[in-house]
Amino acid sequence: MSLLKRIEQGQTAPQSTAAGSITDNGSNNSRLLNLQARRVAAPGVTAQRDTYLDLKTRVQNRLLAELDPGMDISKVSDVRNTIQELFEQVLAEENIVLSRPERHRLYEQIAAEILGFGPLQPLLEDETITEVMVNGAKNIYIERGGKLHRVPMSFESDDHVMRIIDRIVAPLGRRIDESSPYVDARLPDGSRVNAVIPPISLVGPVITIRKFFKNPITIEQLIQFGTLTPEALQLLKACVESRLNIIISGGTGSGKTTLLNILSQFIPNDERVVTIENAAELQLRQEHVVTLESRPPNIEGRGEVTIRQLVINALRMRPDRIIVGEIRDEAALDMLQAMNTGHDGSMTTAHSNSPRDTLSRIETMALMAGMELPVRAVREQIASAIDLVVHQERMRDGSRRVVNITEVSGMEGDVITMTDVFMFEQSGYENGKVIGRLRPTGLRPKFIDKIEAAGIHLPASIFGIGERRRY
Repeated sequence: MSLLKRIEQGQTAPQSTAAGSITDNGSNNSRLLNLQARRVAAPGVTAQRDTYLDLKTRVQNRLLAELDPGMDISKVSDVRNTIQELFEQVLAEENIVLSRPERHRLYEQIAAEILGFGPLQPLLEDETITEVMVNGAKNIYIERGGKLHRVPMSFESDDHVMRIIDRIVAPLGRRIDESSPYVDARLPDGSRVNAVIPPISLVGPVITIRKFFKNPITIEQLIQFGTLTPEALQLLKACVESRLNIIISGGTGSGKTTLLNILSQFIPNDERVVTIENAAELQLRQEHVVTLESRPPNIEGRGEVTIRQLVINALRMRPDRIIVGEIRDEAALDMLQAMNTGHDGSMTTAHSNSPRDTLSRIETMALMAGMELPVRAVREQIASAIDLVVHQERMRDGSRRVVNITEVSGMEGDVITMTDVFMFEQSGYENGKVIGRLRPTGLRPKFIDKIEAAGIHLPASIFGIGERRRY
């Protein structure tokens, strides 16, 4: 049995010298005495884990000491080759005998600590995982297929988690400490990151990562997953091309940003698009895109740039469309102003439970601007600015579905009127799967005139008109 396997099973333990190297010529008796001493101090798994971490830490520290500080870490393949060579050299000098799988595993863990994000690295590289959640050093959960699972890996300590958080936020010019104990950030691949640390978090540092895939979800996959039907997608494509203002709403993790990315593909390439986000995660593929990102205050409490300020500034940048990653505060008022002042075709997302709640939340957020506007005036702005609300939900089986495509049709008295154009009809729940389909309501929306004015003609069958409907 190899050394590493015995270390993990508690059968032996490498002993450290004063210089920090592993003694390879010591007797078996001294090794056993050392192991027994460890078991007395920290019996069971803790001693085994500490011993393994000692080995990993010593090898890692040797590597860090011998790596060239001036090495260009952007050339990942070259750096990995250098680390591999030094890793093999260190193992040979220390006379550490490992099997090939164990050697590879130890190398990958150390490489992840030096180049990547430690224990999170293999989870980030697994394309079947959609979300990673770290609840303190010892509890890591993932979302796969819409379901949560705990994974058998952990960080060494809370300090280890903090080092990874700092590695994520430092390149973005953001900070996290006791005076600013939470932060929004992003990984190099665009994945969204939120981190919360003590004293706000009582379980230690918490990291939540919403992954963005290297190959973004395609329109075909969206239909295959049952999120949308081809008919509904054809309608949304026409709405984007004819420059209707669209709000995508839903709960956390319902797929709002993914759908926004899909719909943005229909924006013509000859338009100038300005995107505004807290942490840049939209993946627009047009040629003429300007990406703006808000900024938190610095350590002196200065230099903050809010979403609202960016929306106001974007109006001076000659945009054809403005896309806001998410409206969550008084910036809603400025977004409504943008939609009502010649920037048709703008889009944003908002958290809500239904299309009606979406408009109520936007109304509340607009009133947060402190302008002391009459409620009716705000509602008139909403009814005039927003043409369509696309509402998504994450179902009980973990699937993400568009459940409403709703037109904002105008005002009746003091009430904003809305008309469902498509609604999701659930027909059953079998084998842990929600059975249902997004169906047209048979009503022709008023905005069809804008679509036809843009030279786009949709068949009446898309809206379920002229067809015999079956339920």
